[in-house]
Amino acid sequence: MRRLKIRRAEPSDFEAIWPIFREIVSAGETYSFAPDTSKEEAFDTWMVKPQVTFVAELNGQIVGTYFLKANQPCLGNHVCNCGYMVSSRARGKGIASAMCEHSQVQARERGFKAMQFNFVVSTNEGALRLWQELGFEIVGTLPKAFRHKDKRYVDAHVMYKWLDT
Repeated sequence: MRRLKIRRAEPSDFEAIWPIFREIVSAGETYSFAPDTSKEEAFDTWMVKPQVTFVAELNGQIVGTYFLKANQPCLGNHVCNCGYMVSSRARGKGIASAMCEHSQVQARERGFKAMQFNFVVSTNEGALRLWQELGFEIVGTLPKAFRHKDKRYVDAHVMYKWLDT
């Protein structure tokens, strides 16, 4: 039986996170990071700047990761932002869904009242469908905001969910 465990990431976990980050970012389809982002830049972006980073382990192997941070400083710091990545070899197993649900619990525990995804690429249909199933709404569309490697300029959506019930 497969067992998924989500835990706080340690700096040493980045060795297992890096191949996932590189795979997703180099594809140029879902994140606005440069496809040739260096390992050092990726570490800073994913492990240092966020408030906290988590990993998802399936049978003891890291197959996914997410970060959680305030979306804005000061008067906007009650809204958090997360970014999620799942290895292609582990997709379709509910890992992104589990990480998103976990992140909402973590956000509430840290005092956040809402969660916002700033830049969901419109061609990322799986993510859009999943976030909507988990209660997020598209609250804005940024026309032609993402330079997709294959599809030229495509829209990006801002998605939002109020967490404080």
